[in-house]
Amino acid sequence: MLSLKDLANTIAETMQKRLFVGAELYGRKENDVFACKITKVLEEGPDKIQYEVAWLDKNKKVMEHSLVSREDLIQKKAPFSRNVLKSFIRDSTYRSAPWVIHDKLARNHGISTDLPEELRSQVIFKDGLLVRNMEGKNKRKKIDGERFDGSTMERTKKGDDQQMKEPIKYPIDDLLVQPGADDPIFTDRPSPSRDFNVPLDCVGDLLMVWDFCSSFGRLLQLSPFSLEDFENAICHKDSNQILLLVETHSALLRLLIKDNGEYLLALGKRNKKLKITLINWTEYLCDFLEMIKLPEFSYTATIKRGHYGLLDAHAKLGILRELINQAIQTDIFREKLDSVIEEQQELGATRRGEAIEEARKKREEKEHLKAEADANGVMDQQFLGSVESVAANDNHSKQNGHIEKKRNGKVQQGNALENCETKLSNTASKKKAKKQNLDVEVAADNGKDSSRKEGLKQLKDDKKEAAEKMNKEQRREFYEREMEKRVIHRNPLGKDKFYNRYWWFHRDGRIFVESSDSKEWGYYSSKEELDALMGSLNIKGEREWALKKQLEKFHSRICKELQKRSKEFAHKIAMEEAVVRRSTRVRAPPRENPANAFLRYSRVGNHIVNDERNPPLTDVIKKILRLGIGIKISLLPLFSETEQGQ
Repeated sequence: MLSLKDLANTIAETMQKRLFVGAELYGRKENDVFACKITKVLEEGPDKIQYEVAWLDKNKKVMEHSLVSREDLIQKKAPFSRNVLKSFIRDSTYRSAPWVIHDKLARNHGISTDLPEELRSQVIFKDGLLVRNMEGKNKRKKIDGERFDGSTMERTKKGDDQQMKEPIKYPIDDLLVQPGADDPIFTDRPSPSRDFNVPLDCVGDLLMVWDFCSSFGRLLQLSPFSLEDFENAICHKDSNQILLLVETHSALLRLLIKDNGEYLLALGKRNKKLKITLINWTEYLCDFLEMIKLPEFSYTATIKRGHYGLLDAHAKLGILRELINQAIQTDIFREKLDSVIEEQQELGATRRGEAIEEARKKREEKEHLKAEADANGVMDQQFLGSVESVAANDNHSKQNGHIEKKRNGKVQQGNALENCETKLSNTASKKKAKKQNLDVEVAADNGKDSSRKEGLKQLKDDKKEAAEKMNKEQRREFYEREMEKRVIHRNPLGKDKFYNRYWWFHRDGRIFVESSDSKEWGYYSSKEELDALMGSLNIKGEREWALKKQLEKFHSRICKELQKRSKEFAHKIAMEEAVVRRSTRVRAPPRENPANAFLRYSRVGNHIVNDERNPPLTDVIKKILRLGIGIKISLLPLFSETEQGQ
């Protein structure tokens, strides 16, 4: 069974070999290379495939058609990166080892759901889902004969051969988890709130459109807006003059015009000026709907009559969804994705370089401490050796003096010498006592100074360690924020036992819950609900174990955003009550009500200036490095050269 990496590599290699209709690449013609687009794939045999291509000029207009072979086509860049393929595999499957895609996708694309012969003994279908076959694992193997050491093996029998179950290795599939005596006390899972203004089956499109516009606002030259404002604008009946929706549609249409693609050709046939305004934006929207010619978008007549606001939420979000689908196929958007991926890789390289530098410092510090310990051990051994040698010399000298007295045989001389020695020793002892008293006083003063110095040194070390720890935490949080700004594909936090998906958007703060069929939506908006949700998850199941792990990872950030949202919500309620309490004689205009904040959306000039959400990458790297004290990484010259080259 292939791992996720191997499966993505296999799919990428297959896509490199087999081209598809609509792929834009280069082909050889008349000893030169020209841009072309595949219009038809002709399979003449198992190993012989011909491609009908349309040759394009500089403006991507079709000049002529011809048949070419695979050898004449040049694909300079893979259609999808391996990271995109991995994300697609995760979203299309509900389990791995073996990989099993969702039933809906299998039915839509005619993929067989029959088990291969080699997997029928390992997995089974239970309640419509593929799970592991645990029966074969839980049976005890019957072994007859002798042991490896030659002794006979005794078997215990209780009636017939008793089957012995092996201990279950958790986590397992959530639907197979049974209550156990060692289970903790689970909390009741809170019911998510469902007070959306749009229908529940539209919440997915609402979140997708809002997240896309928020993530790529710099590319679209679109100012940010909250999810509540966007939802209220969609539900408003006078949407023709709501600047938030006008700017959202206009930004996407301008991107299609800049791409010089099919939409620009459609506008050229109508001889229209390429300037979208607050008055004529619906005309450009009608031209787009007529270009795509989808039967479910039969709203052109209503929009032309100036009644865009009368469309329901399904229609408005469907139009925006199709605009985004067309936008992500443009070359401008793909170039933006490539640059974002490169920035992610550069940020990752900076992070890895920082980790390597910290590991090197720790290693050097450890080696330094070890060297000091070894040096202190050598000095202690030398000191002990010197003490022993002095003691040996004293004993040797005393023995020599005693022998000399006996050898001379002069007792009086010995006594005289002894008296002299006692006098000298008394004098020396007095001098030594005075010196010791002075040494004790000096040592006491030195002890006080040294203890004071050691205390100050310890305080400085503690402050330095706390500062380094704080800077390290700040760098980690800053790095995560910058990576979050460059997310190109949103993944759910995880799934629960019943395959409900949990989403978190840091720009909104709430945790959204999507049902397995994507028809029901809800959300959690308080810390108490988050804690209750985490307490209800059973980590013996694979899905809930992974979900709880992700919730624990982002717990502090989610709580911070939820508290911020609660404060803003309380302030909003207070403002609304203040508006209601005001006298009818001095009542404020409707636009001052916080509930109508979406009506006050504005856009500064033609560009977004000083956009702090996505600063240049060089500034990001420099800020990360400024947070680190004494860390030098050799990546800065690379970024400075890149910036100068730009």
